Amino acid sequence: MKNKLFALVVAALCAAPLSAKIVLPDFFSDNMVLQQQTNAPVWGTARPKKTVKITTSWDNQTYSVPADADGKWSVRLKTPNAGGPYSISFSDGNDLKINNVLIGEVWICSGQSNMEMPLEGWGKIDNYLQEIAAADYPNIRLLHVEKATSTQPQSDITIINQSWQVCTPASIANFSAVAYFFGRDLYQNLNIPIGLINTSWGGTLAEAWTSGDALENMPYFHDALKAVRTQDVETIQQYEKKLADWEAGILAADKGWNAWNQAGFNDSDWQTMNIPQLWENAGLPNFDGIVWFRRTIEIPAEWAGKEVVLSLDVIDDNDITYFNGRQTGETNRYDKARIYTVPATLVKKGKAEIAVRVADTGGGGGIYGNANNIYMALKSKEEETKTSLAGEWKFQVSVNAADLAPAPVSPASPHRPSVLYNAMIHPLVPYAMRGAIWYQGESNADRAEQYKELMPLLIRDWRKAWNNDFPFYLVQLANYRKRNAEPVESDWAELREAQLQTLYLDNTGMAVTIDIGDAADIHPKNKQDVGKRLALAARANTYKQNIEFSGPLYQCYTIESDRIRIYFSHADGLKTADNQALTGFSIAGPDHQFHWADAHIDGNTIVVCSPKVAFPVAVRYAWSDNPVCNLQNDAGLPASPFRTDDWK
Repeated sequence: MKNKLFALVVAALCAAPLSAKIVLPDFFSDNMVLQQQTNAPVWGTARPKKTVKITTSWDNQTYSVPADADGKWSVRLKTPNAGGPYSISFSDGNDLKINNVLIGEVWICSGQSNMEMPLEGWGKIDNYLQEIAAADYPNIRLLHVEKATSTQPQSDITIINQSWQVCTPASIANFSAVAYFFGRDLYQNLNIPIGLINTSWGGTLAEAWTSGDALENMPYFHDALKAVRTQDVETIQQYEKKLADWEAGILAADKGWNAWNQAGFNDSDWQTMNIPQLWENAGLPNFDGIVWFRRTIEIPAEWAGKEVVLSLDVIDDNDITYFNGRQTGETNRYDKARIYTVPATLVKKGKAEIAVRVADTGGGGGIYGNANNIYMALKSKEEETKTSLAGEWKFQVSVNAADLAPAPVSPASPHRPSVLYNAMIHPLVPYAMRGAIWYQGESNADRAEQYKELMPLLIRDWRKAWNNDFPFYLVQLANYRKRNAEPVESDWAELREAQLQTLYLDNTGMAVTIDIGDAADIHPKNKQDVGKRLALAARANTYKQNIEFSGPLYQCYTIESDRIRIYFSHADGLKTADNQALTGFSIAGPDHQFHWADAHIDGNTIVVCSPKVAFPVAVRYAWSDNPVCNLQNDAGLPASPFRTDDWK
């Protein structure tokens, strides 16, 4: 008994210093950036009822604040003009010091995959190796929030690497490219420290980034929100059982399972598709489900009996890959390169067959990466023996997701209302910052009309949380998918319109990217211009620089006999990007049938007409998923897509 009592006393004494120390959230760390010229909130925990003293080196001022009964405390530090480095010291009897602190401009960077897209990793943006090598900016600091979900608002958050990072070639590679180029442009033009908080998650919906309290204002979300708030009732085990039953149903429906992967299978009646590309651009528009791909190759004699690398680059979403009927790899991520090793025992001289089962649950699908990264090679001599597998593959649809029951929703799924706000935004409040940039909308494109209400709601929701009407700058969706020969309806065009209408909200701005997208890739590689255009909006509106920051934006129109005149803001020096005739305009009469139009520049207006439309009533510009369009202003910034009608 004495020994046990002694052990308990020793344990308590040893634990006391640990429980007594001051603890700060990970975003209060070495290398941090505090917003300049404000009263910046700082908070943490200490010994209950103990007075915490905070001393700031920029003015040698000491603040005293008592911890409450739970040990929680908070204080507001008066920050000077941009500068540093400084330090912040904390003490409640135990000392803690944060070093290399900068005072500058802090921006939150959020959204889905085009915001998440890193310079390297799965992103591999334009010139990524050169951009990474040049990313030596000690006065730009990076904070990367770990992905997480929660059914209730959280106070704690996980930071990748547990702290702020100085921007270097080593730290930038897996950080948001859009956020980095935005911050780099601000730094180069303002010459003050920049802090970037990247809190993003690919494939996610705007409602997931909005608080439950705000979403209560939209009846559409009531049932889903109620399910989220009671989600904890369902255990992970119950979900996994539902998921297993659902997956078993898919296997039963998959005509190719244990058949189309086999060596010697006759695929002569299958269709062909050039790889790499998303299958939406190759005859399977808006298709979600399972597609099998097959390719026959010739194995050289010198490869026989040796390990072979099979590289398929990225596949959206999930794949199971077979070589001569044997599974050689499986990956359940849309953003991860597939590099599989074929065992030496399977490698024989002569013909070999590769089969890939691709399952897509939403958005683009297929083997869509870089052609240079789709190859086979000897593992021992990979660079010298690369043999391209890009080009023609056989394919066959096996399962159409439209024929299946919806998948059960995981208690950890990010695709639910409020769960990302709760876990990845709410814990940051009220960290002092200047504003936010946002790149999202692809996942909401099938509900564009609703987005006209949802996006302003999200902005107001965040501003209410911070009690600050901070600037909010968003990226309009880029051009994407196959081009249409004739004027068509387009959900992506409608989503862009919803984003354009968000500008009615005060202190907002938009980067138009209709000219720098990629028909075959929902993740265009030119992120430099995206960041630059966002920075133009911030430099002009937030930092009051006298620069043009937007391309032409539709204002109004007048009907003049057989033609329509369009008026714009930001219209100085209207011109075409390619010095050719205007393209992208269509016009309709009372029959609502649109025809390609003749359009010409007249001062700061555009005059539109067509011999096929005697009595015009409506004009559209760049109104498709991937329009051919070329209107810009003298600053070289593209016009936003628009329509003058509201027809359904």
